[in-house]
Amino acid sequence: MTINNRFTQTQQTVFADARVVTPEGNGGLRAVSLIREHVMEISVNEKAVLRLVCTPNRLPELALGRLVTEGFIKSIEDVDSLYICENGSRARVYLRQGMEPVKGAGGPQTEPTCCTDNRLLGGFAPQYGLKALPRAEYSEKSVFALIEKFSENASLHKKTTGTHSCYLSYNGEYRRVFEDIGRHNALDKAVGYALINGFSSAGCMLFTTGRVPVDMVRKAVAAGIPVLASKAVPTAEAVELAGRFGLTLICRAWPDSYEIYNQA
Repeated sequence: MTINNRFTQTQQTVFADARVVTPEGNGGLRAVSLIREHVMEISVNEKAVLRLVCTPNRLPELALGRLVTEGFIKSIEDVDSLYICENGSRARVYLRQGMEPVKGAGGPQTEPTCCTDNRLLGGFAPQYGLKALPRAEYSEKSVFALIEKFSENASLHKKTTGTHSCYLSYNGEYRRVFEDIGRHNALDKAVGYALINGFSSAGCMLFTTGRVPVDMVRKAVAAGIPVLASKAVPTAEAVELAGRFGLTLICRAWPDSYEIYNQA
């Protein structure tokens, strides 16, 4: 697979003046750093599939990760090339010969930054369905090590408090943090990074800062990643779906404790 990323990362934050109001009434002006929104359209074999509202960083990882977690591709071998235009507004993915997205009705849709089980794919159906995951191999030490990273490295969140983060561990070792205004996008960036770097999905573990409804569980299962952790809580439906496909779901993950659902 070849990646032609022509996008030069733009400014991800801007300053705005905010008037501070206190109960005593003695506020004032404060310069506040705000996260910027970016829109990118993803096409597959010249067919527009999806528009994402995202943070303008790690766009190749986001495009490929989203195609994995939506079932369009399974591995790097499915992809011939990826092109990101100069302003980052278009990601053009070309699949190997003979592979085509399943056609449907409607055009590309815009996915908001926050949603629950939102699967707006313009009528295109996934190529791959969900399958049972391999047995999760991890240690309590590796989980707490990943939890510890929550307070580190997320520079955009420290600057704006306006992003979600997803931390990637591979074979028990922390690799990288990915930030975005949407928790789904942050997870997709982690999945795309693992794909590009040849990581076996069975050896990956993800830690998200967002809550875990069914769509987050579905993403992890579609990516073949057997452990998904979060500092937040799951929904009842997310726990049921995780159990059905053998995903080890770890929630309320904090430095002093965590909860395990459906340990595989």
